[in-house]
Amino acid sequence: MHRSLVRLFMGARGFSSTSEKIVASVLFERLPVVIPKLDPVVYAFQEFSFRWRQQYRRKYPDEFLDMSKSRQVINLIQGKGDYQIDYVPAPRITEADKTNDRKSLQRALDRRLYLLLYSDSNAAPSGKPVWHFPEKVYDSEETLRKCAESALASVLGDLSHTYFVGNAPMGHMVIQQMENVPEPFKRFFFKSQVIDTNKFNIRKCEDFVWVTKDELLEYFPEQAEFIKKMIIS
Repeated sequence: MHRSLVRLFMGARGFSSTSEKIVASVLFERLPVVIPKLDPVVYAFQEFSFRWRQQYRRKYPDEFLDMSKSRQVINLIQGKGDYQIDYVPAPRITEADKTNDRKSLQRALDRRLYLLLYSDSNAAPSGKPVWHFPEKVYDSEETLRKCAESALASVLGDLSHTYFVGNAPMGHMVIQQMENVPEPFKRFFFKSQVIDTNKFNIRKCEDFVWVTKDELLEYFPEQAEFIKKMIIS
């Protein structure tokens, strides 16, 4: 009953599953691991704001400051104070950055990375492998999101380290009939994110890469404007 309602709804919205092929694609992203560096203009504004606020700050009485110092001495004697720890931050530039290893998630730590696969695609049914997002043709799933989950699970093996953002697609595009595309179809994009891991066993493809948004445009020059609007971060 539920599936029949879904098919009826899809037909009413103008993308019938009987006359038109539908493809669910997954924009699988790894969020930034470290805080991005501030833009020089933003840094200059924050510095100006701090100095401006310093003009109007209230000064604590000397009695309060003396009391605070005495408490620090007592805490140090009793072993309750802060201890100095030699802390060396991890480098922002990793070995994967230096070698441009796009198969690694340990690169571009201050930016988002997106998974691309090199294999057969619905956009190139001729059998020639191309770069594309994880995808699956809608068949008998209850929802398009279920179809997108199946597409990602077929590549990763399971979804234990993934999180799908919402139930609705983040974007869609219509692929017109061309020489290498015998029949038109509609592609719906769903967003999913990496959770609590830095390595996946990618399968069912000849090759794969983790790329930034700028690098992503190099793989899809004809769809660059669409991708820029869809990925706003």
